[in-house]
Amino acid sequence: QVQLVESGGGLVQAGGSLRLSCAASGSAFTINAMGWYRQAPGKQREWVATITSGATTNSADSVKGRFTISRDNAKNTVYLQMNSLKPEDTASYSCYANARYRLGSSTYERDYWGQGTQVTVSS
Repeated sequence: QVQLVESGGGLVQAGGSLRLSCAASGSAFTINAMGWYRQAPGKQREWVATITSGATTNSADSVKGRFTISRDNAKNTVYLQMNSLKPEDTASYSCYANARYRLGSSTYERDYWGQGTQVTVSS
């Protein structure tokens, strides 16, 4: 089993910055990739960024140049540094991880999701 806990959300003025963290915990697991989605009220969930175990990154066009995803493999933690925030970035940000884990003598692979952290950008 893998548990993901996000932190770092809050209220910030337009142009400001926030750094989100997502820590993975559990036993006998290996992370393949981690990333972030976001969802604003009345809108569909939107992919934000992904980082692989090899540190290859991709991000949505809407956040390129402003958001940076990174990992600390030793801590099993992924970060999202958000700069030059805009009101349209306001959303609940959820962390996800694709992971392999052992349960008994078997190995499984699946996606895990955190509960989300709220980011609100005021104008």
